[in-house]
Amino acid sequence: MSYAPSTAVGKQTAQQLAGISRTLYERGWMPGTSGNVSMRLPDDSDRALITASGLDKGELTARDVVEVDARTGEASRPGQVRPSAETSIHAAVYRATGARAVIHVHAPYATVVAHRAAAPDTVSSVRLERFELLKGLGLKDPASTDLPVFPNWPQVGRIADDVAAHLAANREGPPGLLLADHGITTWGDSLGEARNRLECLESLCQLLVLSRAELSRAELSRAEPQVSRATQAPDERTAL
Repeated sequence: MSYAPSTAVGKQTAQQLAGISRTLYERGWMPGTSGNVSMRLPDDSDRALITASGLDKGELTARDVVEVDARTGEASRPGQVRPSAETSIHAAVYRATGARAVIHVHAPYATVVAHRAAAPDTVSSVRLERFELLKGLGLKDPASTDLPVFPNWPQVGRIADDVAAHLAANREGPPGLLLADHGITTWGDSLGEARNRLECLESLCQLLVLSRAELSRAELSRAEPQVSRATQAPDERTAL
């Protein structure tokens, strides 16, 4: 059964989720049916709306969301369609932070960084420092931060447990995380803030990928043997 909001606030929230999903799809960050977005209901922060599972985000409507318990991720109304498979991760973020909105996408540069920085069976991190865009993350100290990278366990509940434990122990960390070989999740006080932070982190990951590629090329160039002019073979055209 599709979502039928009982209040104007619920309808407006559902429309916001559908709208931002289409926008992120058009940017190429929600290909196919991937990605999910949620937001606490403004009139009841214990409940949240999240995009339904298995739907094309480019064609999402306000009726394609599910009402869930913000702290557990369990559907709060009977007979609804199935919520996103990653609802428990959203709930973990809501429990551990003051966030009111969570976005998960498969943005390409963040996914590349998540692939390269992942560690087997443990949480790793990516150091971000010096870039001006760090100021867009709302950090206490915007000079640097460590972006966590979580193993992409087949059991989503296990990922959610890892996220909850990490966030509880790292209250001053960035408002985002990476999932190995998977994508990026961000959050904020509003859907707009969560989206802005997502854009900043994806751009930071892009800068990281590009700068490291440039560094690798420079190191390769320096490592190449240089042939001195004295040892070069004579040019036969001038030796005749």
